[in-house]
Amino acid sequence: MKNFILSFILFFVSVNFLSAQTKVSGTIVDNTNQPIPFANVVFKGSKIGVVSNEDGRFYIEAPDNYDVLLVSFVGFPTKEVKLTKLVNYDFKVVLSEGEGRNLKEVVIFAGKTSKKNNPALDILRKIWERRRKNGLKMFKQYQYDKYEKVEFDMNTIDSAMMKSKLFKGMEFVFKNVDTSSVTGKTYLPIFINESISEVYGDNQTKKTKEILKANKNSGLGNGDGVNTFIKDLYNDFDIYDNYLYFFDKSFTSPLSRTGIDVYNYVLADTAFIDNKWCYNIVFYPRRKNELTFKGDFWVNDSTFAIKKINMAITKSANINWVKDIYLEQEFEVLNDSIFLPTRDYMMSDFALRKKEESKGIYGKRTTLYQNFKFDEKKPEKFYKEEINFIDNSVYNKTDEFWQENRFEKLNKDELGIYKMLDTLKTVKKFQRMYNLVSILGSGYVELNNFDYGPIFSTFGYNEVEGVRVRVGGRTYFGPNDTWRLQGYTAYGFDDHKFKYGISGKWMVDKKNRLILSGGNRRDVEQIGASLTTTNDVLGRSYASSGLFTTGANGKLTNINLSTIAAEIEPVKNLTMQLGFSYRTLESASNTFSLNYFNDDTFTTTNSEVKQSEINLQVEYTPKRKTIGYGVERREVDSPYSRFFINYSQGLKGFISSDFDYQKVQLYYKQPIIIGAIGRSNVTMELGKTFGQIPLGLMSVVPGNQTYFIIENTFNNLNFYEFVADEYATINWQHNFNGKIFARIPGLRKLNLREIIGIKGVYGTVSDENRAINASGLLYQSPEKPYWEYNAGIGNIFKVLRIDFAWRGNYRDVPDTNNFTIKGSFGFYF
Repeated sequence: MKNFILSFILFFVSVNFLSAQTKVSGTIVDNTNQPIPFANVVFKGSKIGVVSNEDGRFYIEAPDNYDVLLVSFVGFPTKEVKLTKLVNYDFKVVLSEGEGRNLKEVVIFAGKTSKKNNPALDILRKIWERRRKNGLKMFKQYQYDKYEKVEFDMNTIDSAMMKSKLFKGMEFVFKNVDTSSVTGKTYLPIFINESISEVYGDNQTKKTKEILKANKNSGLGNGDGVNTFIKDLYNDFDIYDNYLYFFDKSFTSPLSRTGIDVYNYVLADTAFIDNKWCYNIVFYPRRKNELTFKGDFWVNDSTFAIKKINMAITKSANINWVKDIYLEQEFEVLNDSIFLPTRDYMMSDFALRKKEESKGIYGKRTTLYQNFKFDEKKPEKFYKEEINFIDNSVYNKTDEFWQENRFEKLNKDELGIYKMLDTLKTVKKFQRMYNLVSILGSGYVELNNFDYGPIFSTFGYNEVEGVRVRVGGRTYFGPNDTWRLQGYTAYGFDDHKFKYGISGKWMVDKKNRLILSGGNRRDVEQIGASLTTTNDVLGRSYASSGLFTTGANGKLTNINLSTIAAEIEPVKNLTMQLGFSYRTLESASNTFSLNYFNDDTFTTTNSEVKQSEINLQVEYTPKRKTIGYGVERREVDSPYSRFFINYSQGLKGFISSDFDYQKVQLYYKQPIIIGAIGRSNVTMELGKTFGQIPLGLMSVVPGNQTYFIIENTFNNLNFYEFVADEYATINWQHNFNGKIFARIPGLRKLNLREIIGIKGVYGTVSDENRAINASGLLYQSPEKPYWEYNAGIGNIFKVLRIDFAWRGNYRDVPDTNNFTIKGSFGFYF
């Protein structure tokens, strides 16, 4: 869905501005013609104001008529600018230190503000003291009604675009063009989603619950895909938190306890707001390229609760595909001292470039709160999360229901979206454009109730198969399908063999997500591409299907795998699976052997492994968020922990099975967000096999002979360099998100991101497993722990990451790399 939205950025430009009442855009400079960033711009006699951006540019709009603009910045006297007309564009305001000395002037600080004797910081410290005693946190329990409206708009529409051949036959859509009150750019609404819900919280138990009561969708994309995109982008936020998380990034809040180190603060004004005396504090970054905001807030002089805050990211912030983020939050006063949230507004400008004239898409979210109730305790079971509950009636509310229950009426543009999209969907040219973008975003070509793909897996290469071609598909009736069939077939042009895989899933109990599954795969595989494995019939590793690899890649195996399993989710995000599998393994290459001795005299060998196995898997993923209620669900892009344990029992003699053993494997991954310093991922894997097994059933420490970064593999290891029947690994990777490079002149503007990491493995092979080895492969296990470390640069040209990896030991092993360079491509914010 993210790629889908970004793809439409290619279609825009800007129309003649439609009028509100008073509109002004321009640039603020000093008397040397240098732009003045973060200056205050306010309509005289109003509370409507904005802050100029890093280039001194501003846009301000009001629904009423104003004829005077007040422009101020620390170190300069406030300047009054006469407006000769209601609409003024490309205004140039010059502030001069020698100007207006007869005016009443209070200059507190200039440039970087002082951390001492600054009244704004004294107020900020009072906010810190009271922040846990304000708003909803003052009560044991709370509940309220919430209305949320999310809208996407193409922006920067102009007459050239409207006349382009691209929109021939669709010119009617431009009747809905309007002007943004934040940026002053023209925009065309293309999607709107509305929802009404009830929210409950208990501050004593730290539990919350949101019950969706109604949802309405219109525009590009189905409700499931768009809702996933919305939840990926727009996290709920608390302005009092030290860090605010948007687009997978940690922004330092202007109310953070660490804010003094990254923001300048200025006490700019005082005034009565709703009969409460409030201070106005302006804030702006101390340094460029950091994840910070510019803006201002009003704070009460007695409770030190925030009454209103406006803020926007700086243009230099190290974030991709997002040119602007603008946030507003308003609070109302209850019982003279309690400030409760009443309205949140967030607008993002998604664009390929950050230049002023670049075209993009606005994503706007408006949230309204009302009907607050307090200290009404709910039973503990009330907060228990539903595992797989869907109420389809919430998506089928009538127009009359929405007219009666919206917290605020839709404006003419929003009302026009529903009608415009209904008409647009009947245009064949638009349908073709929509289908093309959908294919690029999902990787599947939709053919009625069958999806062909994924198209990105069509070609591969390895030493056994040579060039490999793959075709496949899946059934798809909708995002909440209770059953799904999928399969593929592939052909290798060197081994002249067809391969295939087929699987099916059926959710027989929706409430507890009881899913029955089964399948069969005959293919060529690089076994040991990962330590902790599952019996995914259609899974296939990079190692055996990558187009580009380094070194010899002939250690491949012919596998025939059949599985059946039953899975259940008794508690939210806790799944348990009981399965049975039968596999045969045989070397696919003349240069590689899986042979083992099958007699007590160690004279007779067998080249094929036949193995029946029963396994029990338990997976726990706290805080994981999913979308959909079908047999397959989509995950919301947010960090969560993963704990996975697998127990396998080999069944010797059952269906001619060869070995009796017990295998235990454990996998644990923990993301760690460290505020402005970035994000770490720590992964640990443990495993042990009890009993005698050959090479084909051994745990192979995963090497990486591709040119690409593959998670949880060792960059400098070759395939089968280490094997083990008992192992432990640890992997730590940290992304600073540009924190270091942002402080280096010359590198600052490149918005590069620093990555460091270290990983290691310890393992052994038992004497009895060494004894039956007849493969000719020397069993080398990392009894002296192997380790390597890496350092990388990410966000090169916004899409490229390059890692440099070094061996920490085992540096004298023949035909291996002590140093390697890996890369990866991806679209990341």
